[in-house]
Amino acid sequence: MPSTAIQNIRYDPSRRILSVWFVPSGERYDYEGVGPKIYSGFKEASSKGRFFNKFVRDRFKYRRVERGD
Repeated sequence: MPSTAIQNIRYDPSRRILSVWFVPSGERYDYEGVGPKIYSGFKEASSKGRFFNKFVRDRFKYRRVERGD
């Protein structure tokens, strides 16, 4: 998953939570209420940062996850 902004993503379809790890901090944020189509689009996007900014940022409730959570 080469990206200069997004290190990794994971999705929990049963809880509809998208987890995003950011470069370079490695901090993880969980976004709530994300549908499977958004996750699929994110996973397939050629630019993860652009997709995130257009379809995720400021559109879903989120929380920063402490390391170890």
